[in-house]
Amino acid sequence: MSMVTAALAQDREPEAVLIDTADIPGGGRLHLLRRGDDYEIVFGEEQLMGNWAYRSEQALATLVSERIGDSARGILIGGLGMGFTLAAARTVFREDASIMVAELVPRVVAWARGALAHIVGGSLDDPRVTVTVSDVHDVIIRHVADLDVILLDVDNGPDGLISLANERLYCRWGLRAVYTALRPGGMLAVWSAYPDQAFAERLWDVGFAVEEVSVRSGAGEKDPDHMIWLATRPRS
Repeated sequence: MSMVTAALAQDREPEAVLIDTADIPGGGRLHLLRRGDDYEIVFGEEQLMGNWAYRSEQALATLVSERIGDSARGILIGGLGMGFTLAAARTVFREDASIMVAELVPRVVAWARGALAHIVGGSLDDPRVTVTVSDVHDVIIRHVADLDVILLDVDNGPDGLISLANERLYCRWGLRAVYTALRPGGMLAVWSAYPDQAFAERLWDVGFAVEEVSVRSGAGEKDPDHMIWLATRPRS
């Protein structure tokens, strides 16, 4: 093998190995892939997440904590994924906080305890954490002014990519349900791979005070920026 051929072989991305598949309630399927030491979750041609780029998922919790302080006791996370948002929430929110995770796909929870356990760590064993296999919208509408924080990362942005039912989360009446579930001063944070001005306007229309933050997904200069909307229910 020539030096050039060897260099090319080293630069070539490892071949993807299918670890498992997961049926999505309502239709569709997720795939858990491994490339060398890295793992990714894929929906169709869309890469939803990889364990090498997780800063924006962490920021979903840390940005809220920086703004809301240590007052948050009731936290709801929509979407378990690889557990990066949950791990950050365990770190930044108070020790007596209650952290609920609503995950739509049962196999994703199984992955967190199995193939991805070395990535998720001990988050699911934290006594503050409760995981329910449920549509996060169905969890939200059971709450009235008793949540301090809602963190949503269930799609690649504010649209029903993974499940058409998720459109309920991002329309005006769905956002009103979020507004109702939060205490005055509570905050909603929504992760997205792309900006969406129309979604920001819907947040304003519902009554939220809105801040948009761009966050680098990983440590590399070529890692893409992601968008996080921080929407606060006014205190009065």
